[in-house]
Amino acid sequence: MAPVNSFLNNSARYCHCSSASSIGTTSNCSSNQPSLLVFSGGTAFNGVVEELKNLTTCVAHVLPVSDDGGSTAEIVRVLGGPAVGDIRSRCLRLSDQSTSEALAVRTLLGHRLPLEAQKAKSEWYSIVEGNHSLWMGVSKPYRETIRAFLVFFQDQVLRRSEESFCFSNGSIGNFFFAGARIFFQSLDAAIFLFSRVSEIPSESQVLPVISTNDRLTLGCELLDGTIIRGQNEISHPSNGSMEPINKSNSSVPALHSRIKRVFYMSSEGNNLLHEVFPNANPTVLEQLRGVDCIIFAMGSLFTSICPSLVLLGIGEIISSRTCPKVLFLNGTHDRETSGFTASCFVTAISDALNRSYGDPHNRLKNPPNEYINTIFVPEGCQIPVDVDCLAAQGIFHMVTVDSVHDSKGGILFDPKSLIQALANLLTGCKRMNVSGI
Repeated sequence: MAPVNSFLNNSARYCHCSSASSIGTTSNCSSNQPSLLVFSGGTAFNGVVEELKNLTTCVAHVLPVSDDGGSTAEIVRVLGGPAVGDIRSRCLRLSDQSTSEALAVRTLLGHRLPLEAQKAKSEWYSIVEGNHSLWMGVSKPYRETIRAFLVFFQDQVLRRSEESFCFSNGSIGNFFFAGARIFFQSLDAAIFLFSRVSEIPSESQVLPVISTNDRLTLGCELLDGTIIRGQNEISHPSNGSMEPINKSNSSVPALHSRIKRVFYMSSEGNNLLHEVFPNANPTVLEQLRGVDCIIFAMGSLFTSICPSLVLLGIGEIISSRTCPKVLFLNGTHDRETSGFTASCFVTAISDALNRSYGDPHNRLKNPPNEYINTIFVPEGCQIPVDVDCLAAQGIFHMVTVDSVHDSKGGILFDPKSLIQALANLLTGCKRMNVSGI
């Protein structure tokens, strides 16, 4: 099957995009507004979400449900269920900021409690009782709706008398989300409610890659056979601390062996963690079949991106599409990708989509260029772009994008330049389609 490379020269192409030129905007989802599906985690891609709105709001944000750090871990420990931290984080980034009330709601749901446990508990009671200053600017209908689910969350915590819940560094948005999910017994319903309360554009979707009410744990197998359990333990070990996770690239040592595969584990119905094979969210599969562009965003490769790719149906649909399939290459190595080149990122994504190390009956054998046909590279990228190896994988189109240097994150895409580069790519594809090339 010919990927989008068919309209590109069969040789390594480099172009450069800066933030100097502008992008046209559209106000509603129409044929003039491209539709995207983005595989990402809850942190790295957040930095470009606001700028992306200038290109399109027709975006399906696909996120994992295996985050087990911070207050998310405490919610899952006491109340069970899937992790909602990444989903809450993206919903907040997409939320409306156009009015004072919208900003007040966003501030409330984005608030974190103090790190000191007793102070955190005291402030939580002030919020749940409706006395905290965070409620200022929130009208009665919104106040009653949000507070109802915070009260319900508190009730559920109190019912678990055998477990002492720690509110330290707790996210009010996570508590609201968890209360809604338990009340409706539906993660999708909780996302819908959060989306309406925070006034996310109706054409934007925040989709858990797995729609479940069960607790799922991410596991990984290293090349030396070592098994690591837990997303946080793989990516940013915290030793059980409730302090904010330091995600700077130099904060944790590299893994002693490269990651071979990631997989899901569960203890639901069993006292011991065992590998499970959950189904992909049907809405994600439906969106994949129809969007104009598929994006593998920057971020933690094996704990943010690959968990969404290893599920049945994902690789099958992506390989069948002839649309742009773009990798946003990280600008800096991290714990999971020490020593990686660009082609190593491609291999990891291809292996995940092909399920190369899973059940032999469910493996695919698609070449890398059926999954990725374009790579965006931040200028000054510390990940070597090994052009010859990429060419051997059938990938010839690389776009260099302006970057910025962050003291914690290293080399990052300049948001305006990144979205302009994406707009240019989509415009070029549209012209090719119109011309019948």
